Amino acid sequence: MRNATIRRALLMLLATIAIAGCGRILQGSPEPTPMSFPSMAGEFTNRGVRIANWTSGDAGCRDATLIPTAIGFDAGGLGMDPPARLRIYIFGTGAAYDRRRADVDACVSAWAADPATVEFVDARPFVIAGQGPWPPAFKSAIRAALVAAAGNGG
Repeated sequence: MRNATIRRALLMLLATIAIAGCGRILQGSPEPTPMSFPSMAGEFTNRGVRIANWTSGDAGCRDATLIPTAIGFDAGGLGMDPPARLRIYIFGTGAAYDRRRADVDACVSAWAADPATVEFVDARPFVIAGQGPWPPAFKSAIRAALVAAAGNGG
């Protein structure tokens, strides 16, 4: 009888500890971190933007420090027909984005056919740029997908 009481008390103690631990876990959910490009492509697709022909390292310019951050891709749909070549510059952290954002502008000026019509969408730590003009529905979908993909901004 005494062993049964001790076991019951230990089980109650373990159950209490487990429940308390779960409560701490459930009190705050982790902040979403920025997505990888394949996950981001899913966000675009879910919003009606067709993505094709991804090319890692396609910065569009010769800036050796931007090339590793860049992915070029064709995006169409939502009035963007034919598709346009967009480039995303993916920075690992929000601080890197803050330091490098001006470098993206310089790079884009090197590849833009008409710098006055280039479209940009920023969602820290990401920048997307492409020759425009872009239809409003297309730009809105790009912006919504990029904001969702940015999570907590790195």
